[in-house]
Amino acid sequence: MKRKITLKQIARELDVSISTVSKALRNSKEISEDTRQKVQAFAKLYNYRPNNIALSLKNRKTKTIGIIIPEIVHHFFSKVIRGIELVANKRGYNVIVGLSNESFDKEVINMEMLANGSIDGFILSISKETLLQQDYHHFYETINQGMPIVMFDRVVNEVNCDKVIVDDLKGSKKAVEQLIANGCKNIAIITTKDYVSVGRLRTQGYLEALEENKMEPQSELILKIVEELDSEDHLEDLEAEIEQLLVNNKKIDGVFAVNELYALTAMKVARRLKKKIPEQLQVIGFTDGVLSKHATPSLTTVSQHAEEMGKKAAELLINKLENEDEEEYFETHIIETEIIKRESTK
Repeated sequence: MKRKITLKQIARELDVSISTVSKALRNSKEISEDTRQKVQAFAKLYNYRPNNIALSLKNRKTKTIGIIIPEIVHHFFSKVIRGIELVANKRGYNVIVGLSNESFDKEVINMEMLANGSIDGFILSISKETLLQQDYHHFYETINQGMPIVMFDRVVNEVNCDKVIVDDLKGSKKAVEQLIANGCKNIAIITTKDYVSVGRLRTQGYLEALEENKMEPQSELILKIVEELDSEDHLEDLEAEIEQLLVNNKKIDGVFAVNELYALTAMKVARRLKKKIPEQLQVIGFTDGVLSKHATPSLTTVSQHAEEMGKKAAELLINKLENEDEEEYFETHIIETEIIKRESTK
């Protein structure tokens, strides 16, 4: 099977610009007959299928970035968007935000709609349904038509593009080690199903922290929440799951939750069960959202530095857009986490 090839690769192989390849594939009279034939023969040899709309965009910059996020009412994603906007506006770009609502179909539709003449490139965080299905064809097709993508937070190794992530494993290890240092002996984790990469890595960090401190992981202290319970309509069900964890394991004296919702819900349930925080139960969450600061008690969290993540993602994309004839190179930038100590821990 012949390998897939992009506009950029054709340009590099034939030592011409991407604009020349684009015009040659459209039989533009601006390009010599010899070059047109050479480009078209090379494209045919490697089974390249040009998207005429996408090709036309290479000569008509929109100076607009498309952002696709899984949730809109989420402090983390709003801070990422703020970071993107700060850099984009400074460099003369606008942003358009699309919402996948954790749906594979909506993610695909958003990308197709925005790529149809509205934007120059994408910054995105992958929906849970896409991660579950492991269907990334819309990313491959977008990149193969010469439109760059930068992924942040939820990323996949299978797609070659720039990525901005936090060290989820290291961040969760820090959190669990903090609970251990504070005297916790029986630490539970409230996490996601393993197909969500950030939840899987944070769970791995929890396990490694226990093992490195010679504490045996206990399966009954690992609560994996199904995706449906993350919505407002199922908060009572989420509370019931966490209540069952705490009631069935009265020895729990520490909880590490992989997101803010799980951590705050754990504190709510604990207070209902008459557990004193942090005297009897210490809680650390991931993502330093606005609710963490104003909860009672305020929540100790692992900060992801979301705004910094957005700024870096915008820099990577705009640099790619403005230096498209350079050698293809993809970067994975790792943002360091830090623990923000508040009242939910000793």
